[in-house]
Amino acid sequence: MAFVNENYLKLAAGYLFPEIERRVSSYASAHPDRAPRIIRCGIGDVTEPLPSAAITAMHRAVDELAKRETFKGYGPGTGYEFVRKAIADSEFRERGIAIDDEEIFLSDGSKGDCGSILEILAFGADAGNRIAITDPVYPVYVDSNVMFGNTGAPRGDGSYDGLVYLPCTPENGFVAEVPSQPVDLIYLCFPNNPTGAMIDRARLNAWVEYALKHRAIILYDCAYDAYIRDPSLPRSIYEIEGAKECAIEFHSFSKSGGFTGVRCGFTVLPKALNAYTRAGTKVSLHGLWSRRWNTRSNGVSYPIQVAAAALHNADGKAQIRQLVDFYMGNAAILRQGCRNVGLRVWGGEHAPYVWVATPERMKSWDLFDLMLTEANVVITPGAGFGRCGEGFFRISAFNSRPNVEEVVRRIGQLSFATAGAAGA
Repeated sequence: MAFVNENYLKLAAGYLFPEIERRVSSYASAHPDRAPRIIRCGIGDVTEPLPSAAITAMHRAVDELAKRETFKGYGPGTGYEFVRKAIADSEFRERGIAIDDEEIFLSDGSKGDCGSILEILAFGADAGNRIAITDPVYPVYVDSNVMFGNTGAPRGDGSYDGLVYLPCTPENGFVAEVPSQPVDLIYLCFPNNPTGAMIDRARLNAWVEYALKHRAIILYDCAYDAYIRDPSLPRSIYEIEGAKECAIEFHSFSKSGGFTGVRCGFTVLPKALNAYTRAGTKVSLHGLWSRRWNTRSNGVSYPIQVAAAALHNADGKAQIRQLVDFYMGNAAILRQGCRNVGLRVWGGEHAPYVWVATPERMKSWDLFDLMLTEANVVITPGAGFGRCGEGFFRISAFNSRPNVEEVVRRIGQLSFATAGAAGA
């Protein structure tokens, strides 16, 4: 008799974005005349073509595969040296951060790595790791820990026993405070998904000091670092002294290079980072992560790695800046449009997401249904990101400019458009 992983049965509901798609599909089927009008500002999927530097590089790589003398078969599980070097140079060393090529691990994106990293850390109900999750939060962090057995039963509000929740509210600028009690693993995401908040250097330094004091590990997701507009804000946790001894950093080319369908990202795991056995023996995680990759994967495909490397040459970096500027222009339009109808607004300044308070204490799924049925606009309900997300919704700036302008026009025609005072 084969036994199922019963941790999956604890997942409180369908993953947020499939649930959104189910509701949208149901509405479109019931109203086929209105289906073509639906504008999707929910899931953070890009809309603009890939940078030409990446396209040119992929074509070149495919041509290489067509010739015996340049053909590539299995590559290194952790990524080819030429792309690891390009990333380490461009993303870190050129900014004065000492990251070795070998500390870069190529993958199909940060989403998978944020969960897969748990494979080399003690997991399960009796593992002993106390895990801190911000609230609201990118659902992958929570659901991955549920799947690995790191939580207890689900609660009525969608949270789980066994996790330490760190409230992110308007009062703290949606940046979690360091907890009063010790924890062992801490998920942080900046620029933040879903709230669009950004952490400053002083508060990030406080987190690093906390982690070093408690021998904790920060799992730092910075998939949106290309969107940071203020050069005084930290683009990497490794800008903070001591972070290489307490932090793992996750990156993605999905939103910077438009690779949502292409799939490529990387994780930085410094050689100086250690965890401990139950007997107290120090163990370097770098070697374990390398072993995990070479055992479980044959790596990212060669043409995609060539394209990722091209994002780091002069043309690629310039084209990324153009993409980011375009989407941030969309974010500014959405942000101002919501403020114009009296909604309280955050985000949209260092991230491609606008975080908005629902009007008149409306539940976020009720607001989702109202936007879908009356405006034919798909947003993301805040409750899908956790208990503290209730009463908010997220609008993605990943769309065409005409669609963004039309969304603002439709929001202005909704019944709540005359309610409330100007935003935050």
